[in-house]
Formats: sequence, structure tokens, C-alpha cells
Amino acid sequence: MKKVVLAALLLALTLPTSAQPTVLKAARLFDGTSDNVTLNAVIVVDGDKITAVGSNASIPTNAKVIDLGDVTLLPGFIDAHTHLTGQSGDNWYQDYFQNQMRFPAEQALLASTYARKVLESGFTTVRDLGSSDYVDIGLRNAINNGYVVGPRMLVAVHAIGATGGHGDGDPIPPERTHLLGPIEGVCNGPAECRAAVRYQIKYGADVIKFMPSGGVLSLSDPVDAPELSQEEMNAIVEEAHNWGRKVAAHCHGDAAAKMAIAAGVDSIEHGSFMKPDTLAMMHDKGVYLVATLLAGEWTGGKADKFPPAIATKAKAALAARSEMFRNAQKAGVKIAFGTDSAVSPHGMNPLEFALMTGLGMSPAAALRSATSVGAALLGINDRLGTIAVGKVADIVAVPGNPLQDIKATEKVSFVMKEGKVVKGGR
Repeated sequence: MKKVVLAALLLALTLPTSAQPTVLKAARLFDGTSDNVTLNAVIVVDGDKITAVGSNASIPTNAKVIDLGDVTLLPGFIDAHTHLTGQSGDNWYQDYFQNQMRFPAEQALLASTYARKVLESGFTTVRDLGSSDYVDIGLRNAINNGYVVGPRMLVAVHAIGATGGHGDGDPIPPERTHLLGPIEGVCNGPAECRAAVRYQIKYGADVIKFMPSGGVLSLSDPVDAPELSQEEMNAIVEEAHNWGRKVAAHCHGDAAAKMAIAAGVDSIEHGSFMKPDTLAMMHDKGVYLVATLLAGEWTGGKADKFPPAIATKAKAALAARSEMFRNAQKAGVKIAFGTDSAVSPHGMNPLEFALMTGLGMSPAAALRSATSVGAALLGINDRLGTIAVGKVADIVAVPGNPLQDIKATEKVSFVMKEGKVVKGGR
């Protein structure tokens, strides 16, 4: 008998114990799919999953109840265009010098502070579209393993582009710098472009980013000109899709956007100079727009801090983007939330919501762009992007009702990621 009791005791000690359920109560709930809020919200979380939702949800007797009061609960926000491994300051020349002098290990430690700021601002998932020295891979893995606190990251490793184009660095004399090749994302010709895709995937890319047109924050390329041939773009997109990776196309120029859309990209990033016929192509092919309005606002509004070549491009892109964004809505283009965070300081990501609504988007549509629509673009809508039974418990709270005041998103008071409270509610 004693042996039986001892065996039962040992078995009980070795079996995993179930975590205490958590119940969130709030005045309102926006589930990521509707145009309205649900009143008297209750969400039951067990482990990392949502197990019940609704004002009449049954509350487990052993649950920890967190009553957040006059707030709105929402799915954790998704920023589809960030660069968590760096950040611009108010002095471009100082930034340039510091970036040249900083060791990758130091940059990685700094990046971990940016990751926490973004998470605490309500963004539980980001798509990180380009880094150097594999810092994005290290940061993603460190977050996944619980070494540092930050959002879930889908990373691109190096962005892919042409020699001399956006992504190939600045025109430092060649004898003073390392010339980049396919392993760093710089390619010429379809074969090299396929190799560039394969290298990024080899080293851990979840998504492929490439540069069909020039960029704002680069010294030697025009912002709107195509920088890759149609054959090169086709090779990049085909190779990425063959490996099961989606493709984000950094593209300000209209002609380059048409080429990228024809190649089969999944999203156009920025899109500043796109015309109505190009936006109609996007709609017809189901291509998403990630407009990064905050990046344009930040660079165009602070053009005096940049060298003249960059300042001129920044002003032009800012002047064009508002009409493009309004036309995209008229065309019914799917719009996902993205900030290009790093161009602006990390943690300011929610400012994008007010910029979107200021250009005609409804508050509900803006919120969906950072929840269900963003999750669909990233291919993670089976588990994230909405508040529903069975979904991962990524949940944030903002004061009041964001459908009446979208700026409430700038005051996130509570963040839960994978069922764990990381801000507020304690």
C-alpha cells in the first residue's frame, strides 16, 4: 500500500500543473473584424490561448481577474514595416559616424531596448524588413527564447537590391569599403538575384524584401526610378515564393511598382508616387499597400537635418503620398499598417493611426489594418490578428473608445503577449 501511495505521489509531482487562468474585464472590446465595439467585455485566457470571449463568458473559479475599467481591449497590434535594429536621431551626420563605429554586439544590445519600447507601445508582432550583421536574426531568436522582451518578429535579413541602388550603402570610395554581393543582398542579373534570395533564407529570413525603386534615405539613387529589370524582379519573387516566403517590395516610384506587381509581389511598401492605374492593378491582384505615412511625415518634416540629396527626395515623397493614399482607398486596395519605425523613434508607432484617419480612413479600418489585415498579409491570421476563441492571447488596452478618438491608441495602458502580462494590469 505504501508503495502505491508513494508511486501516486511521485506521479503527481512529475505531471505538469495547469497555469491559473486569467480573466480580463473592460468596458469595451474591438475584436479586429467589426466596425463597432462590444460592451462589457470579458476575455478568458488559459496558458497562451483565448478560451472564451463575450460579456456572458463563464469565469473559472480559480481565475485571476484583472478589471481594467474604462478601456477598450483590442488584438495586439501588428506593424508590418519596422527596422528594430537601428534608429535615426536628430543629426544625420552624427548617426552616420556612430553607426560606422558601433560593433554589431553593441548594436544588438541597443536593439533589445528598441524591441521593448515597441512592445510596450502595443505592438506584439512586427515584420522587420532589413538589417545588417544578422542583428535581426539574433534579436528575433533572443525574443523567442525569452532572453529579452520584445514583439514577435518576422525578419528579412538583408534587403535585396541592385549595385548602386537603395540598399547598397552610400558611395564611399571602393578602396575604403567592402563591396557588397548577393550574400548581403546586392545582385546583378537574375542568377545573382536568385542567389541573394537563397542566402537570406539560408540564414533565417521569414520574408524577403527587395528594392524595385530608389529610396529616400540614400545618397546616390533617384527615389522613383526602377533599379532592377523585370527579369531580376521576376527571379526574386519566383525564388522567394518557391521557398514559401512572401515578398515585400520597397517601392516609391510608379513605373517600378508596376513592374513589381507584374512580378507577383505580396506587398508594396511606401508607394509614394503610385498612380490610380497602378493602384487598380494592386487591387485586381490582391497586393497589399503598406504606406508608412509616419516615415514620410518624419523625414519630410525634418528635411533640414539631412544632406541636400536626401532632403529633396524626402520633401517630394511627402508631397505625393497623401493623394496616393486617398486614391488607394478609393481603389479598394488592401492596406496594412506599417511605420518604417527606425526612421522615426521606436515606440512612436501608434502615431500612424491618426495619420491614416487624417487621410480619410475610418478608425475601425485603421485598427483592422494593424490587426486582422496585418495578420493576413503576414500569413499568421490563423492564430493572430483577432480576439477569438483559440487565438493566441495577444491583447492590448487603450483608454476610452478608439473608434471615437483614434489618438487613444497612443496611450496603451495594458499589453499581454502570449498570455503573459508585459505592461499594466498587475
